[in-house]
Amino acid sequence: MAVVQCPEETHPDIGTMVIDESLDTVGRVVDVFGPVERPYLAVSPVDSVHPPALVGQPLYYR
Repeated sequence: MAVVQCPEETHPDIGTMVIDESLDTVGRVVDVFGPVERPYLAVSPVDSVHPPALVGQPLYYR
Protein backbone atom coordinates (compact mmCIF):
# COMPACT_ATOMS: atom_id res chain seq x y z
CA MET A 1 0.00 0.00 0.00
CA ALA A 2 1.19 3.51 -0.79
CA VAL A 3 -0.19 6.73 0.70
CA VAL A 4 -0.28 9.84 -1.49
CA GLN A 5 -1.29 13.37 -0.46
CA CYS A 6 -3.51 15.29 -2.87
CA PRO A 7 -2.39 18.85 -3.62
CA GLU A 8 -5.96 20.18 -3.47
CA GLU A 9 -9.45 19.46 -2.18
CA THR A 10 -10.56 17.61 -5.30
CA HIS A 11 -9.52 14.00 -5.44
CA PRO A 12 -10.07 10.98 -7.68
CA ASP A 13 -12.79 8.44 -6.97
CA ILE A 14 -12.03 5.06 -5.44
CA GLY A 15 -10.97 2.70 -8.22
CA THR A 16 -9.29 5.43 -10.29
CA MET A 17 -6.03 4.42 -12.00
CA VAL A 18 -2.85 6.13 -10.72
CA ILE A 19 0.03 6.70 -13.16
CA ASP A 20 3.57 8.09 -13.04
CA GLU A 21 5.29 10.67 -15.26
CA SER A 22 5.97 8.00 -17.90
CA LEU A 23 2.22 7.20 -18.00
CA ASP A 24 2.94 3.75 -16.55
CA THR A 25 0.23 2.38 -14.27
CA VAL A 26 1.28 2.52 -10.62
CA GLY A 27 -1.92 1.26 -9.00
CA ARG A 28 -5.51 2.10 -8.10
CA VAL A 29 -7.05 4.33 -5.44
CA VAL A 30 -8.61 2.17 -2.70
CA ASP A 31 -9.40 4.80 -0.04
CA VAL A 32 -9.56 8.56 0.54
CA PHE A 33 -8.98 9.86 4.07
CA GLY A 34 -7.65 12.76 6.13
CA PRO A 35 -8.40 16.48 6.05
CA VAL A 36 -10.84 17.74 3.43
CA GLU A 37 -8.47 20.53 2.34
CA ARG A 38 -5.64 18.12 1.36
CA PRO A 39 -6.84 14.52 1.55
CA TYR A 40 -4.66 11.44 1.36
CA LEU A 41 -5.15 8.55 -1.04
CA ALA A 42 -4.42 4.92 -0.27
CA VAL A 43 -3.11 3.39 -3.49
CA SER A 44 -2.89 -0.35 -4.04
CA PRO A 45 0.15 -0.78 -6.31
CA VAL A 46 0.29 -3.13 -9.27
CA ASP A 47 2.57 -6.16 -8.85
CA SER A 48 5.42 -4.65 -10.87
CA VAL A 49 5.70 -1.53 -8.65
CA HIS A 50 7.86 -1.40 -5.52
CA PRO A 51 6.17 1.25 -3.28
CA PRO A 52 9.41 2.67 -1.75
CA ALA A 53 10.50 3.59 -5.30
CA LEU A 54 7.54 6.00 -5.46
CA VAL A 55 8.72 8.21 -2.58
CA GLY A 56 9.13 11.78 -3.81
CA GLN A 57 7.79 10.98 -7.28
CA PRO A 58 4.85 12.97 -8.70
CA LEU A 59 1.85 10.76 -9.43
CA TYR A 60 -1.23 11.50 -11.48
CA TYR A 61 -4.65 9.95 -12.03
CA ARG A 62 -6.88 9.39 -15.02
